[in-house]
Amino acid sequence: MNDTFLIEPEALQSRLRSGGTVVIDCGWYAPETKRSGRDEFAKGHVPGARFFDLDAASDPGSTLPNMLPPADHFARYVGGLGIGNDTSVVVYDATYVSARVWWMFRRFGHRDVRILDGGWRRWTAEGRPVETGAGAAPVAVPYVAAAPDVQVADWRAVLAALRTGAAQVVDARTRERFTGELPSGYPGLPSGHMPGAINLPWNRMIRQSGDFAFEDPTAAARIFREAGVDPERPIICTCGSGVTAAVLAFQLTRLGCTDWSIYDASWNEWGRRPDLPRESL
Repeated sequence: MNDTFLIEPEALQSRLRSGGTVVIDCGWYAPETKRSGRDEFAKGHVPGARFFDLDAASDPGSTLPNMLPPADHFARYVGGLGIGNDTSVVVYDATYVSARVWWMFRRFGHRDVRILDGGWRRWTAEGRPVETGAGAAPVAVPYVAAAPDVQVADWRAVLAALRTGAAQVVDARTRERFTGELPSGYPGLPSGHMPGAINLPWNRMIRQSGDFAFEDPTAAARIFREAGVDPERPIICTCGSGVTAAVLAFQLTRLGCTDWSIYDASWNEWGRRPDLPRESL
């Protein structure tokens, strides 16, 4: 099913033939993997896709990874990919980054953006065409980023939510990252979690076998509630660096929920601050 959030591989392949859509591959990997999204792109990508470098598109002035950039930085980066304000954009990767890039576009006012449902894994599993190499250099076009909305939380909002219960703080990291059984995945960053946060791993929202598609809204609502999260109440989504948190935000948006925000700095900020509470199991 194609909707305003997702596009099926068959429909995307048809769009490739007709033109008018810019496809971006936003493959990115945590530092501990020692893998390069750009290298993976060169090994294979959707024909005509352009590589979206999450590091380059993020805030160059921040010491924390993947922070939202200023509007003018985002505009320059996206325009440099040949994307204008009226461009139809399709985002994909092989894991969980697409939702973050979708959120970045939406935050700066771009509404015609969809995620390839099932991503790169489904595209290749279905035997669809693959292109290799760095790809052609795009022709830059003007882009104007709209003033950001308010769907970003800082550490003060998170601390207040944990103390008062005014919002549910939901951590999208895997259980082992949340508990501290595994290291944080970032150099110098302690493991553990915020006391009172609810753990709902991002991978529960994406089928991990078969077509690797997003769970449909009915299933997503059930998964939220099984984890002890009420989608109808305010939610602050968090994770390691604000990337997998967007998977939860994406599913909340599909459910029609609007009272959510992302703690952009996430555990990368919280875990480094000795003045903020943390615990591990």
